[in-house]
Amino acid sequence: MRIRRNNDGSFPYSRHRQPGVYSGLQRWAAQTCRDKTPVQILHEHGIRTGSAPEYALMGSDGDAHQPCFSYSVTIGGISWKGQGSTKKAAKHEAAQAALQVLKLDFQPNDDRDKNGISPEKWDASNPVGILQELAMLRGWCLPEYVTCMETGPDHMKEFTVVCRLEGLEETGTASSKKTARRVAAERMLEKLQSLSGSLEITWSPPPRVNIEDVRHSTGEKISLLKRSPLSIPNTDYIQMLLDLSLEQGFQVTYMDIDELTVNGQYQCLVEMSTRPVTVCHGSGMTSGNAQNSAAHNALQYIKMILCKH
Repeated sequence: MRIRRNNDGSFPYSRHRQPGVYSGLQRWAAQTCRDKTPVQILHEHGIRTGSAPEYALMGSDGDAHQPCFSYSVTIGGISWKGQGSTKKAAKHEAAQAALQVLKLDFQPNDDRDKNGISPEKWDASNPVGILQELAMLRGWCLPEYVTCMETGPDHMKEFTVVCRLEGLEETGTASSKKTARRVAAERMLEKLQSLSGSLEITWSPPPRVNIEDVRHSTGEKISLLKRSPLSIPNTDYIQMLLDLSLEQGFQVTYMDIDELTVNGQYQCLVEMSTRPVTVCHGSGMTSGNAQNSAAHNALQYIKMILCKH
């Protein structure tokens, strides 16, 4: 069996140490708990300001045994969104997003049941749920799962799922999508533990770069982008975007899309970890061409931002 190295060249913690991930999360979460849910705090804020929060179920997706609900909360004409494995968790996520912008004090309640955000009742057999709870508690973007490969005959299918979280990426392969998601989530938790250097997860993602800061930057790569026509054939836009991201301090992630375009071309999305998050699309005759096209469109977007007055 081939053991995958972490991005920094180190090896992940072994499988028999995995329970430490969950106990570490539980200890951390128990130290950060208070009395009220985000929905309760936001409701009290609405009473004080005369602008009651309004919640709306936006939809649900995912498998029947593992759904993902989306809720929105609106206050004073401004809306925030949240996702969760239950409607209750999605409402809490939306309320927490609003609280963060409104700068109201909130940390989760350790007496809350599992549908709310219960650190003490985390199920160690559910790494997907634990990873989502961790992201919600830390205020991160929710984990993203993408089925990137499906191989084998019908009676022996094998699925490969990619888990992405705050610029990190891990894969899981199994005979079902559900199990592959679980394996990917397990490996992501192990990576977070390894990056923390202890059983307790203390790692934090790098701060997102505000797009306005990029706009006002005087860096060398920004100046070069302003002068570049972005129309020269055979230009390596992937390298150009990478150089710019290293100078400005944001991360770049490429996500290949399984489906081809109506013209039979490959498709790709590129995500830049700016604030707000920037996503651009690209297509081409090969996967590499699609990535280069996405990078080209991302550079065009940044250049457009730079030219705004």
